[in-house]
Amino acid sequence: MPSIAVIGSVNLDIVAKAAKLPAPGETVTDAELLSFPGGKGANQALAAQRLGADVTLIARVGEDASADAALALLQAGGVDLSNCKPVRDKATGTALIAVAPSGENQIVVAPGANRSLNPDDLDVPDTDALICQLEVPVDTVAWVARHYGGFFCVNLAPAMRIDAAVLQRADLIVVNETESEWYGATLAACGGLLATTRGAGTATLAQGGEIIAEAKPPAVDAVDTTGAGDTFTAALTVALVEGMEPADALSFACAAGSLATTKMGAQTSLPTRAEVSDVAK
Repeated sequence: MPSIAVIGSVNLDIVAKAAKLPAPGETVTDAELLSFPGGKGANQALAAQRLGADVTLIARVGEDASADAALALLQAGGVDLSNCKPVRDKATGTALIAVAPSGENQIVVAPGANRSLNPDDLDVPDTDALICQLEVPVDTVAWVARHYGGFFCVNLAPAMRIDAAVLQRADLIVVNETESEWYGATLAACGGLLATTRGAGTATLAQGGEIIAEAKPPAVDAVDTTGAGDTFTAALTVALVEGMEPADALSFACAAGSLATTKMGAQTSLPTRAEVSDVAK
């Protein structure tokens, strides 16, 4: 059982299931309103826990009722929340998500307390691996890159400028197709593995500019793609730290990400290790 720390965001996802996604300036009505625990950090933490890792989440939430709802599944799932602390006068992060019947979505995030996760009150844990994303301050991610000595994964989402030293230090960088296009030639600075997902298309794993593995996600009936990329990131990290060969690790991650699209919600859809192993065979 690998030990993994996740330094990242916690959100409460407010989801509207609509007949279609709105175009710019368009109002879509008759949606069904739901709420789910979310946030890229929280999603990746619970995903890794369900896939067999011993996980600690380092995060910030508000002193509000939303925090209890956002942390409920993490707590029930056994994730260590001792370093997930409330911040006075800040709201728990909130994501507003519109979901179409195809499973495609549009997301707007109000970070709230997530922006208070600063290096000055951060302890880097002694774990086998650590995962970061960019829903917390990029200065914090850069600080972690300098001070953490284990397997270091960075999910470059949402896309934004980041210190090249982070890319050079990371053992694993994960981007989707849109993020890959946004970063462009910047990704050449990656010192470790670079994983690129393409939705239902073929995912790749590259090193030194050369593709070393490819895998296509298994076909599923997608209901909601929210959290699929987070599940992929967690699964690939778990697999690589456990010592899987790159091709097997990528197939495992694709299977996990694909299964995460078959239910509504980010965390409510996260698959177990047994479920992923059955599909990844």
